[in-house]
Amino acid sequence: MKNKFSSHLWLYFASLVFCIMMLAATIIFTITIFLFKKGYLDEYTARPIYPVFLLLILSVIIGTFISIIVGRKIIHPLGYLNVAAKQIAKGNYNVSVPESHLMGEIRELQQNFNIMIREIRSTETIRNDFIVNVSHEFKTPTAAIEGYATLLRDNELTTAEREEYTKMILTSARQLSHLTTNILKLSKLENQELIAEKENCRIDEQIRQVILQFEPEWTQKNIEWQIELQKQCYFGNPELIQIVFSNIIGNAVKFSHNNGLIKVLLINENNKIVITVADNGIGMNDEVIRHVFEKFYQGDNARSSDGNGLGLALVARIIKLCKGEITVKSKPNEGSEFKISLPL
Repeated sequence: MKNKFSSHLWLYFASLVFCIMMLAATIIFTITIFLFKKGYLDEYTARPIYPVFLLLILSVIIGTFISIIVGRKIIHPLGYLNVAAKQIAKGNYNVSVPESHLMGEIRELQQNFNIMIREIRSTETIRNDFIVNVSHEFKTPTAAIEGYATLLRDNELTTAEREEYTKMILTSARQLSHLTTNILKLSKLENQELIAEKENCRIDEQIRQVILQFEPEWTQKNIEWQIELQKQCYFGNPELIQIVFSNIIGNAVKFSHNNGLIKVLLINENNKIVITVADNGIGMNDEVIRHVFEKFYQGDNARSSDGNGLGLALVARIIKLCKGEITVKSKPNEGSEFKISLPL
């Protein structure tokens, strides 16, 4: 089906043609009156075909001349668009076109063209940053594996050293595997608009399972929990929901201080499931909050430890696919609060 749209360009051109014809007729009429007053046309009054033919030729010439001038004025901006489009085709995204045309639709076309260029430029920057970040994230554990594997070739290593190097290789390999898995998951989620394999699941039980999953970490830090979970069923993809809670609760544990406190609240509010996870850990400043859901963004060195900056990007994408919302409030050294809202 063809898309229907409303355009007023035809009205502009019809009005211009009418104005041009009226202007040409006015000029010819003025010339005719002048010639009659001067007596130049008296000899043709018996045979009016000649002055009519002459006036017709003059009308065509004058109308054409005016049309060329007006047409060039109208078509000229399209030349800028053509040149800019050729530059974009060559990979140059640092171009723009003027946005000062008198016609509203052409001016809107220029504005939308510039918006398109900015979006393409932004997408290209994101793509380049993604490639650089992926390369960097792969390079670090790969270099560690290579380095420790080289050290293991030393026959004079003690048993303790050999075990330590082996442990470091396994840790780096798991880091690589985790990074690859997250990249594939994020790539898959970014290329889909609907969630498949939905089923009814107890969302409160999922949260409890995730908390138990991180028991070794929070036990080591002696973290206290304040948990209030209403019994709640949710129709969605359990695996994706598990990813959300694993990242949010895992970060709360990771960035909490020793003897810290983590609060987890689940309520049904206005036909929505609202989950709040709050800690009193290291927190985030406003700059980190603005970029916290971006791919590979890790804030400062404290937050970048043992992570690759993809977890919260995954969370944000999953919540968006669920038609939900996620917000964050945080202050440095006062902790962070993530609030997730999922429609029932």
